[in-house]
Amino acid sequence: MATTVSALPKIRDALRATFRSGITRPLPWRQHQLYQLARMAQNERELICDAINKDLGKPKTEVLMAEVGTVIERAVKSAQQLPEWAKTEYPDVPDWQKPWKPTIYKAPKGTALIISPWNYPMILTFQPLIGAIAAGCTAVLKPSELVPTFSQLLEEIVPKYLDPNMYRVVNGAVPETSKLLELQWDHIFYTGNGRVARIVASAAAKHLTPLTLELGGKSPVIIDSAYDIDLAAKRILWGKCNNAGQATPDYILVQRDKQDDLVKAFQKHYNAFFPEGALDSPLFGSIVSDLHHKRLTSLLSRTKGEVVLQGRADAARKRLEPTIVKNVANGDSLLEEEIFGPILPIVPVDSLDEAVDFVNARSHPLVLYAFSDNESVKQRLVSETQSGGIVFNDTFQQLAVHELPFAGVGESGYGNQVMKHTYDTFTQLRSSIDMPKEAEPYLAIRYPPHSEEAVKALTAGVYAPIPPSGL
Repeated sequence: MATTVSALPKIRDALRATFRSGITRPLPWRQHQLYQLARMAQNERELICDAINKDLGKPKTEVLMAEVGTVIERAVKSAQQLPEWAKTEYPDVPDWQKPWKPTIYKAPKGTALIISPWNYPMILTFQPLIGAIAAGCTAVLKPSELVPTFSQLLEEIVPKYLDPNMYRVVNGAVPETSKLLELQWDHIFYTGNGRVARIVASAAAKHLTPLTLELGGKSPVIIDSAYDIDLAAKRILWGKCNNAGQATPDYILVQRDKQDDLVKAFQKHYNAFFPEGALDSPLFGSIVSDLHHKRLTSLLSRTKGEVVLQGRADAARKRLEPTIVKNVANGDSLLEEEIFGPILPIVPVDSLDEAVDFVNARSHPLVLYAFSDNESVKQRLVSETQSGGIVFNDTFQQLAVHELPFAGVGESGYGNQVMKHTYDTFTQLRSSIDMPKEAEPYLAIRYPPHSEEAVKALTAGVYAPIPPSGL
């Protein structure tokens, strides 16, 4: 059920009043809320798995691994590491400035708005919230209307574990989200697509609200011709099958003379993963909506490439099996937009140079995947391409590393998340000095009128020696 639009300003105002009361400031209080979030994920895991399965057909093991377990682990670790993250910092300064007590306080930004997507609805709702709680912020959660069962469940279970004076779930679609974006927030965290991100960014700009955009784009895979093609195919297919392909990777660039070997390896591993096919397999998810299913089948109907692994489709159940298409050329329908489904185009190239140029001619992706044992190839890709992250010799697994920031660049977004990186997102570094009265004799030269000696001392930085560049 949608939240009443007229109630949204009152919800925001109530959360802001709670924040200003100071109740979220003590670290033990924040740690308690983080542990409560972990308890919610653990205790309600069956309801969560059932809801996500109903909305997305996502297998239970996949939900427990990629969403429930990750939320529990990161909430607990964040609570444990919070005292270290929140420590006031005293930067190292020259001796003459030390009496000023230069200090960096870790201050919560305030009241946040978190708008989450449908493809990983739990982790991409609560991962930002973990950082907001750790930082001492209050927050509104706006889950996606495309996963209605899960979104309604959140509205029911979140208040049972988290203080509703600090954290609220708002449900609805465009009218509710539009109203939320009219309001002023202290930080907005949006995960989704670039089209909506532009709307969010425009709304945030009216209030000069800081913003995190976690977007996507067409994340490519580059395969070095010298790499083990069979292993690359196995790892790429595993990544592509997660969430029925409604994530990364998006397309493959491979040496032309290795394309058929790659296709054979995909067919081999697909048969091993799904001996009876994926259409009815409980280990393979569904497409989120009829609209997205039609979009994917339309892309396939217009491709000029050669379908070499023909995935069956069942529109009534929003099912679509993994489909591999080779000899996909620039300008093909499968390269028009982020696929976000179980379709994997293979683009043959004649050299690494061509692969790099192909990637660089497009918007910066969220992730660049590359399969190579050659360190010079790896370094070249690091140096000559841009992407939110770069992953060598696997797909998807980078998300399991708690210490790595997850972020885009350019069209794939900006701002960081995961553990301390999310905490930092919702934290203001508040600088301070405390000038002692005893410093007055040393400050005398700053007051006008200035003697020639005072001017010389005050402008000394202008005449500081600059070291040679060494080039």
